Amino acid sequence: MVGLKEELLKSIWHAFTALDLDRSGKVLSHNLCTVLNVPHDPVALEEHFRDDDEGPVSNQGYMPYLNKFILEKVQGNFDKVEFNRMCWTLCAKKNLSKSPLLISDEDAFKVWVIFNFLSEDKYPLIIVPEEIEYLLKKLTEAMGAGWQQEQFDHYKVALNTSREGLSAWELIDLIGSGQFSKGMDRQTVSMAINEVFNELILDVLKQGYMLKKGHKRKNWTERWFVLKPNIISYYVSEDLKDKKGDIILDGNCCVEALPDKDGKKCLFLIKCLDKSFEISASDKKKKQEWIQAIQTTVNLLRAGSPPPHKEARQKRKELRQKLLAEHEELERQMKELQTANENKQKELETVRKQLEAAAARAAEEEKKRLQTQVELQDRFSLELEREKMVRQKMEEQVAQKSSELEQYLQRVRELEEMYKQLQEALEDEKQARQDEETVRKLQARLLEEESAKRAELEKWHLQQQQTIQMTEAEKQELENQRMIKERALQVAMQQLEQLELERKEALEQYEEVKKKLETAANNTKSWKDKVAHHEGLIRLIEPGSKNPHLITNWGPAAFTEAELEQRQKSWKGKKATSE
Repeated sequence: MVGLKEELLKSIWHAFTALDLDRSGKVLSHNLCTVLNVPHDPVALEEHFRDDDEGPVSNQGYMPYLNKFILEKVQGNFDKVEFNRMCWTLCAKKNLSKSPLLISDEDAFKVWVIFNFLSEDKYPLIIVPEEIEYLLKKLTEAMGAGWQQEQFDHYKVALNTSREGLSAWELIDLIGSGQFSKGMDRQTVSMAINEVFNELILDVLKQGYMLKKGHKRKNWTERWFVLKPNIISYYVSEDLKDKKGDIILDGNCCVEALPDKDGKKCLFLIKCLDKSFEISASDKKKKQEWIQAIQTTVNLLRAGSPPPHKEARQKRKELRQKLLAEHEELERQMKELQTANENKQKELETVRKQLEAAAARAAEEEKKRLQTQVELQDRFSLELEREKMVRQKMEEQVAQKSSELEQYLQRVRELEEMYKQLQEALEDEKQARQDEETVRKLQARLLEEESAKRAELEKWHLQQQQTIQMTEAEKQELENQRMIKERALQVAMQQLEQLELERKEALEQYEEVKKKLETAANNTKSWKDKVAHHEGLIRLIEPGSKNPHLITNWGPAAFTEAELEQRQKSWKGKKATSE
């Protein structure tokens, strides 16, 4: 009943939308009750369409009445063709195209009924391109023409770009225009429409003239047979006006071929529970077609399956629904993938920005580091220049004020030469110390040893200090230079600590540096031995303690402050003795 109700609603919908229900709703209801053999309920009808503001005369208000008082009372004992013709009469005049068509009004009516059968179960009603193709193929096959798939594909592409499908009236215009039946006359097209109408709407599975043997008189009479899903009706002629009888089919029926007899050929027998029917076809091909058609119908009845065209329509709908669901699922997945991709793009963009920011920070830090390094280099260069200038100035002053020390000049030159050579050795040692931080502890031990030796040298230099006389102003100036040098040494020590961190990268050169250290230590020891055999005014310059140093005209002082004082006293004593 649900399927029947849906089929009825489609035809009623056309009539319903074509009428002005405020004036003609009663007409539609009366006509529906008449053609559907439903008892009239004048009270409910008048109540529904009473002329006041509360009466549900809107589209939504009419459906409850239609379902309750008409459709729910339909039993199926009505003429479907007459029902469709009534609905067609109410809507055709308003909607049918005024332009001339290649099909008659009767053919247009049949196309309209076929549309209701093939249309989708949603409103407003449309027929989708797949069902249009199915219908046009059936018509083309019925006309005996070839199907133009390429032509329909072009039409389908043009249709899909504008809308989902066609309305009933657009389908009538399409078939009536002859676009897919070129070269066919009106009669051929009409016969094709009638054949498809009989199959799809009237459930005619097969029809044609055959001879039937009578049960009483046993004579053979030509009849027009019409095969439907559960019955075979036979008429006097194909106009179906004079019906002679029915052969009721069910799952217990069977059909079998018979040998030729009584001068009749192409015989077959239809066996039912109460009767059997002998029938003669016009030729063997027709005989085989009828046997196969009847047997297929019986098999469907046994299986409880619908007619082939209805089953095929249901399968096509299910396939479209499945494809639609798959398409929706694919769209959903695509949206999810797109969303995930957008999120990933945002994450990548965030990471990219973070990397750019980190790179910018690293570049800024590197720039600052390089700037700091350049500043330190400039500062040390400046300090060295200042030290050189101070040294030169002191050398000039000492040269002017210390003429009495000319006797030591020769020895000083020798010591300077030794100092230069010793400085080269110390430079090698210093370079080795800069190349490898890991040997710092070894150098420290060496420095401790050298410090011990330095103590011995200081004792030796105490005797030399007695020969040195310096004015109080010179002493104060040396003290100031010592303080300046001490501060420079502290800055240098800080820089040295920074450089010590960078020397850790030179671990792989440990063995080579060790050899250099050994060589430098040997050289240092050799020069220390040489210095120990000479009486000089300076002591060996060596990596020593962090105690404050004095500055002389030859560079950092070789003696401590106590040694200088002792030297000064000794020098003054000698000067007094000479005077």
